[in-house]
Amino acid sequence: MRDFIVAMGLVLVIEGLVYGGFPSAAKKMAAQAAEMPEAVLRTVGLAAIVIGVGIVWLVRG
Repeated sequence: MRDFIVAMGLVLVIEGLVYGGFPSAAKKMAAQAAEMPEAVLRTVGLAAIVIGVGIVWLVRG
């Protein structure tokens, strides 16, 4: 459970860096994401999950 909380904290740090450091770029990315078809967003999301699990597996293994 501790690792999960640390991971969530890192997600917040990374998102905070994007929104706090580059707000105009974050708005552009959000607008582009809103215009993308759901299938593309789903594919990108699933790919991110697989890559994330792979990284965790490599680091923790």
